[in-house]
Amino acid sequence: MSTDRKVALVTGSATGVGRACAVRFAKLGYAVVVNYSKSEADALETVRLVEAEGAPALLFRANVGDEAAVQQMIAATEASFDRLDVLVNNAGTTHFVPHADLDALTDAVWHDIFQVNVMGTFYCVRAAMPLLKAAKGNVVNVTSVAGLSGQGSSIPYCASKAALNCMTQSLARAFGPEVRVNAVAPGPILTRWLAGREAHVAKYLESAPLGRAADPDDIADAVVYLACGTALTTGQVLVVDGGRTMGS
Repeated sequence: MSTDRKVALVTGSATGVGRACAVRFAKLGYAVVVNYSKSEADALETVRLVEAEGAPALLFRANVGDEAAVQQMIAATEASFDRLDVLVNNAGTTHFVPHADLDALTDAVWHDIFQVNVMGTFYCVRAAMPLLKAAKGNVVNVTSVAGLSGQGSSIPYCASKAALNCMTQSLARAFGPEVRVNAVAPGPILTRWLAGREAHVAKYLESAPLGRAADPDDIADAVVYLACGTALTTGQVLVVDGGRTMGS
């Protein structure tokens, strides 16, 4: 099923920000590769929403921390669509661990977070780069203000997002002018990830000029802008947090 449409692959697009991005690209006329690792029913709903916009969809299950699975996903993308124009590295994971509880930060916790957030992003970029070069496409990494402020669900999570912010700049330098690479760094997002932590989020946002958390569409706005709305932006980390980290 090759296509004349541009193609976007969004990792972790079963729910939340990933789903919002997938649907937004579909509205713009892109064919969309919907990736998930566990939530098949949710991923099928994302596919339904993409196809409701008249866009082709390819559903692919892969844990991005598994390099072989990532390579298979990119191969399936090429076999289905013959191209890839936008890679959105949205898949991520965390463990909620108080920062002062160093004993709880086991090697397994560090490995789990870094394998998905850092290595998973790298695996996707490496596998997709030949297609992205051919299309003169671009990459958008979904990171976090945790990687800028050191405040977040756990120290390893913050460190993983800081690494991803830096990787964004390194990749932008390495692959320009053929491929642009940027990142979006959200603050708190109203998804099920933060369910039960609403009071903590509200306190965090007391010093945010805009006074609210993001919803998935707020982040999709920024992702789509970096992917489609600018041609001279690369190596940038766009913060979307209502101004909470301004000047910090």
